[in-house]
This record gives sequence, C-alpha cells and structure tokens, in this order.
Amino acid sequence: MPKKVASRGLDPLGFIEREGSHARVPHVFRPVVAAARDRLLDVFGARLDSAYLYGSIPRGTARAGHSDLDLVVVLREEPTGADRDAARALGEAVDKEYAQIDGVGTLLFSRARVLSEVERHDIGWFVACLCTPLLGEDLAEFLPRYRPDSLLARETNGDLAGLLPRWRERIAAAEDTEESLRPLVRFMSRHLVRTGFTLVMPRWNGWTSNLREMAEAFAGYYPERAGQLRRAAESGYEPVGDRAVLRSYVDDLGPWLADEYARVHGVKAPRPPGWD
Repeated sequence: MPKKVASRGLDPLGFIEREGSHARVPHVFRPVVAAARDRLLDVFGARLDSAYLYGSIPRGTARAGHSDLDLVVVLREEPTGADRDAARALGEAVDKEYAQIDGVGTLLFSRARVLSEVERHDIGWFVACLCTPLLGEDLAEFLPRYRPDSLLARETNGDLAGLLPRWRERIAAAEDTEESLRPLVRFMSRHLVRTGFTLVMPRWNGWTSNLREMAEAFAGYYPERAGQLRRAAESGYEPVGDRAVLRSYVDDLGPWLADEYARVHGVKAPRPPGWD
C-alpha cells in the first residue's frame, strides 16, 4: 500500500481545514465555556452578532490550571471603549470563578471589519479557520477557503516591523518582576514563533497551531536561526520572566525576522485608523 501523506492541516483540495470543535473541548473546561457563553449574551445582548472560541480549549490540548480561555466577540457595530471594558470585566469574573483556567483573553471586532476586503486574509481567515462558533451566525459562511500561500502569510504577520517599537515601549515600562515580565515573554514568544512559521508556511505547505511544530517547520529552512525559534516555542508554553529574553527578541530575532519577512512576502496592507 502507498504510504499515507500527512495532511498538515489541509483538506484533500489543499485548503486549510478549520481547527477545533465543541466535541474536542475537554470535559473540565465545559462549565467555563458555558458560563462565558451565557455572560456574553447578558453583557452584549442584541448588539452581539456572533462569538467564537479559539486556542487550546477547542483544539482539545488545554491543560487545567495552565491554559487560558480565548474568545472572539463580533458586534453589529464597531466596539467602543466601554465594550472593551465590559469584556475585560467579564473575563476577570470568569477567571476568578473557575480555577481550571489561567486568564481570559477576548478580542472584539465589528461584523463589517471581519467581512471587509482588507481583513479577508487576516481577521477573516482567523475566524474562518482558527475559531469555533459559540454564539450567533457563523461568519465563515461568508468568507472564502484559504490556502497557505504568500498572500495569507503577508496579511497575517507582515506587520512585525511596525510592532517592534511598541514592544520596546512595553518592555521598558514593565516592572522587574516575574508577574510583570512573564506575560510579555509568553505573548512575544508566541508571536515570533507564529511569524517565523508563516514566513515558511507557503514552502512547508500546511498549517499547524502547535508552537513546537511551527519551530520545527521553520528550522528546515533557516537552520541558523532554528535554536532561537525553538527556545521561543518553549517560552511560549512555559515562560520565565526574563528581561534579557525580551531584549533579545526586540534587538535581534525580531528585527531579523521583520526584514526577512518583508523580503520574502512584502508588508501587510495598511488598515484604516483605529483598526490597529
């Protein structure tokens, strides 16, 4: 019999398959998901267009006491500052009540933004391929199928050069404590690993959300930087609050990755003001 070829997250036609489902949510996290769903309805009511889960919980890889609950909330109009405050308060309340999770992260967008042409290969792709429907109409029905091509790479992570100055400001403002630095290491590590992966994604021809698999895919094309991305992948899962790690990201790995990304894929298309 011929050897079976790994799908690498693609369907038989070469499109990225949607990851995650309610069936994969570990039993221990199901009460958390139910609580979040009910409270989103209470907070946003008729203004809520749709809501989604993403991350390790719907992928079935979450660890009780270590993983966070990741949500996307789509409103019928552009989110306001009050909406973001309400989402933050909801997340803090759920996090406090359920020991199974280590934090709640909520992204807010408008329906128009998710379905806009400029966001089709960024937020649109994210909702269609990486998010699991929780409430309302599934906007994936209005979006195309996606291949792991250079356009997708450019529009998802082709903005690293513009992010690095903000990262430097956040690092400079952070206190020298584990509590302050650890979340920054986790966030920046994950972002750099994902950027390294999407840099090579069209050549690797597939999709994965596993940070270690991302780092290994990258290593096949940039062996001279492989060690840095592998260490970043580990820090994405088990971060330590180390300012030296953060400085290496914004002084070395990040600038190199931004330059190489622009050379290979180009720079992400500009977004309207307020869409950062």
